[in-house]
Amino acid sequence: MDAAGARVDTRGVSVNPGDELQLADWRRQVSDLYAEVRRLGAGDPAAALTVWREERERLYRDHPMSPVPPVKRRDFSAKHFEYDPTLRFEVVVSTDEPAPAGVSPLAAPTPLAAPTVLAAPIPLAAPLSLPNSGADTLAFRRIGSVEIPFPEHGPRVLSLFWMEGYSGGLFLPFRDATSGAETYAAGRYLLDTAKSADLGGDPERGSLILDFNFAYQPSCAFDPQWACPLAPPENRLDVPIRAGERIA
Repeated sequence: MDAAGARVDTRGVSVNPGDELQLADWRRQVSDLYAEVRRLGAGDPAAALTVWREERERLYRDHPMSPVPPVKRRDFSAKHFEYDPTLRFEVVVSTDEPAPAGVSPLAAPTPLAAPTVLAAPIPLAAPLSLPNSGADTLAFRRIGSVEIPFPEHGPRVLSLFWMEGYSGGLFLPFRDATSGAETYAAGRYLLDTAKSADLGGDPERGSLILDFNFAYQPSCAFDPQWACPLAPPENRLDVPIRAGERIA
């Protein structure tokens, strides 16, 4: 718990005494789930998505470390947009600096089309605190950007972050025009590799798999006691992304 009584959505920065083994089991099961998703996704992304949806719903309904409040778990049922195969991409990370220690080297910078973003990007390598739903502050570093070639809306650019503390990890949150209506108002996550939410990529090419059908709500969408890092202004898309988890 932080000073304000919020549980931090990092699955381990703040651990209540007695929760350690349950937390380790949650991490283990989530890690196993994403390993299976990557295996299936290489040949059948739709099958991988089915497994992901079913297993996440089971964990959120049955596991003691679920972010869903206990009184709501028994009847919990996740909501999703229809599967859209056009919203799966392998994108090259464009970066102007060496990757942080412990991160696989990324490919050489790739020229991008003029980005369509709602705010100027934060300079690379500048330590920053992303917006947060609670009082807790986590340090991040912007390590580059990815251009998403949306077939319906045209290209958009999102910043990619590295979590400085905790166990480290790639982090890619976003908001879009569905936020606050069909999806959580503060946005969703595409990648959070510190918590095993990782669809893979090719370190030799410096690429990542980004599939918006796997976009998910942060823990604070289910219970405000969780404090979650959120999408900064530069990752707020001006178009609706009707894929992944939804709340309405």
